[in-house]
Amino acid sequence: MNTQPKPSFKDSLKSWDTENTIDRYFYRPIGFQIALLLRSTFITPNAITIFSIFVGVAACLLFYPDNQLGINLIGFALLVFANILDCVDGQLARLTGIKSKLGRILDGFCGDVWFLTFYTVITLRLINSEGWGWWTILIAVLSALSHFNQAGMIDIYKTLHLHFLKGGKNSEFESGASIKAHYEELNWKKEPVTKAFIGLYRFYTWNQERQTPQLHQYIDRLNEQYPEGYPEDVIAAFRAKSLKLMPLLDCFTFNARSLIMLATLVFNIEWLYFAIEILILNPLLMIAINRHEKMCQSLN
Repeated sequence: MNTQPKPSFKDSLKSWDTENTIDRYFYRPIGFQIALLLRSTFITPNAITIFSIFVGVAACLLFYPDNQLGINLIGFALLVFANILDCVDGQLARLTGIKSKLGRILDGFCGDVWFLTFYTVITLRLINSEGWGWWTILIAVLSALSHFNQAGMIDIYKTLHLHFLKGGKNSEFESGASIKAHYEELNWKKEPVTKAFIGLYRFYTWNQERQTPQLHQYIDRLNEQYPEGYPEDVIAAFRAKSLKLMPLLDCFTFNARSLIMLATLVFNIEWLYFAIEILILNPLLMIAINRHEKMCQSLN
């Protein structure tokens, strides 16, 4: 007879602090129920991630037909399902203890593939249906680069928050130096896929670090001063300030972006997403970076 207690919903979350309202009351509860069903099966978190990539890509392809709102909305529903699956992989990993660095990288890569497909589809829709010129591609590329940078910065801020909640030990927060060391340990012949993903992750981390000097100066000092873990007063001071920034960081999440996508489809204004990402989210990111750097400087 299995006497192990049934895991709770919060056991499946990274933390309550870093989940926004839609995640807490929609995506995560559904993901938790699916994860409970899958935890005794042979299905791994990475398998769920890979499946969600295909579902998300298929969803975005359904955004191409112009003046076909029904098909577009089916695509949006599929994208919502893909995001539920993206929740399931992490929740299943936490419930089963099956975690890996590759899994974390795949999880981030998943959203990038969805949005790359979305940018391609909307660009083709603007060119073929609205008569926009080849320069539309330049706008799409600028939007995609904006997305890459925005997602990376929000990831580091939320991962750092989790790092503090764990007392500065055994978290997913890593330095570029440790990722470089891991990359150099891998062999192209034996582990080509893993090495390729870690190589991309190196660039991803470098981009984060170059924009956050005060953050890394603060962390380096704490790690040197408290090698066995951060004291409670340090954790509490950081958490109090970091929580105030969470509403601003939530502007860059999938949930906020998906609402813009929906408006783009419903009102048939394909350029809206590009305009908001480039003209609104980029300035908001600069504000977020500036506030977070000042926060770390005040704590240092």
